[in-house]
Amino acid sequence: MTSSALERYLLVEEVQQTFKTKKGPFVALKDINLSVKQGEFITLIGHSGCGKSTLLNLIAGLTLPTEGRLICAGREIAGPGPNRAVVFQNHSLLPWLSCFENVYLGVERVFAATENKAQLKERTEEVMALVGLTASQHKMPHEVSGGMKQRVGIARALAMEPQVLLLDEPFGALDALTRANLQDELIKIMASKNSTAVMVTHDVDEAVLLSDRIVMMTNGPAARIGEILSVELERPRDRVALAHNTQYLDYRTAVIDFLYRKQGHPAPAKV
Repeated sequence: MTSSALERYLLVEEVQQTFKTKKGPFVALKDINLSVKQGEFITLIGHSGCGKSTLLNLIAGLTLPTEGRLICAGREIAGPGPNRAVVFQNHSLLPWLSCFENVYLGVERVFAATENKAQLKERTEEVMALVGLTASQHKMPHEVSGGMKQRVGIARALAMEPQVLLLDEPFGALDALTRANLQDELIKIMASKNSTAVMVTHDVDEAVLLSDRIVMMTNGPAARIGEILSVELERPRDRVALAHNTQYLDYRTAVIDFLYRKQGHPAPAKV
């Protein structure tokens, strides 16, 4: 793949999304243009109803745009595919399968045609170790914590070796300490895999901590990309060290300024 293709690994071009409602057409997104580099971590942030999850679903291929097109690794996105894996806020585990089996199921669907059972098992064990679940891999979902369930969801997505990892507020339902631990784990995982990621969040600190760029959405309807902020903090990032980092605080202030002053809303993002 050429350097130009790597710079434009994921493309969103002139995208508009309109939904049919009882009250008539509802324009959720309008004139969305975004280019993502391979290995880049992008977060989408904005107030509720600004179309963040709608855009993520379009990239996943779960819905198709009313206008425009989306391209991943040189191919137009026309539906879901194993090259784009999604981690939802709700972990969506099958309760009758163990944590290991939930991940193995995804591995089997993607690699069964080219790998034997021993290789599939090894692949699953490797990714379970990557997210720190080796000791709990044979427990049932009801036997593990909410944080562990989310680790399983992340493991399942990573095991598919997707070209793009899509995360829809994966830590939003967790307590603050668990969320912080999983954010730190995600930083390490993404660095080791050099994965491309697009993540929806309401959390300003999460956006600054994780991102290479923060895409700030205007309020809906007909939401657009209002501003894009490049986060030029060195990696690996340490949340304790960044707590008093003036550059980190400047980025945080810029996002809050956009959300509160430029896009004031009665349901503000989490700060």
